[in-house]
Amino acid sequence: MSNKIAFPRGWLVVFEGVEGCGKTTQMKRSHDWLMQGDWWVPSAASASPPSILATREPGGTELGQGIRQLLLDPTLPEPMQDRTELLLYAADRAQHVEGMLKPELAKGTLILCDRYTDSTVAYQGYGRGFSLDLIDQLNQMSTAGLQSDLTLWLDVDASIGLSRTHRRGFADRMEQNALEFHQRVQYGFGVIAKTNPHRVVQIDANRPAEEVFATVQATLRQYLKQWYGI
Repeated sequence: MSNKIAFPRGWLVVFEGVEGCGKTTQMKRSHDWLMQGDWWVPSAASASPPSILATREPGGTELGQGIRQLLLDPTLPEPMQDRTELLLYAADRAQHVEGMLKPELAKGTLILCDRYTDSTVAYQGYGRGFSLDLIDQLNQMSTAGLQSDLTLWLDVDASIGLSRTHRRGFADRMEQNALEFHQRVQYGFGVIAKTNPHRVVQIDANRPAEEVFATVQATLRQYLKQWYGI
């Protein structure tokens, strides 16, 4: 008989930041570490840790993969309008939340997500200049009120982040925006962090990746202890 039980609720951890901040790398490292299970302390309730899921926005679902390709493709036959971009991100999120996030959270899954609602506020709000009230309404509609339990904001200077992406030799449609756009996005993340201290943790991502991961890991340990009583 298995001693693995369903947890009463899941938790949503989001990794955010400007292009080149290292969030995808840090999320992968976090996922690998969590999957090893050495952070877990067996309890009377469960000898096994919760299920771990890594996902992303855009493109966390099969339908969302097609939306992601549209949003990031730098070779589209015509320029994508800003309003189109905003609505495509909202459509991807609606599919992601209803088709994956909410069902997995209901099963007690610990979810790691590469980008979520704060990216829309930072990129389409502060970056593109859309009304923050409008974006809040779209986020509420696409998420049905589902917020992250913890957002790790990997804070790096926008120019440093862009230089990292350029070294990869390929820039997607969002990365090809001017530095001024990415600086507005960075400013937006700063405002979000200041106004949401209950769920957003700022992490200095200007440092080497190993140092950044040590901080990410320590932060996750702190929250996991609170959530699971370990």
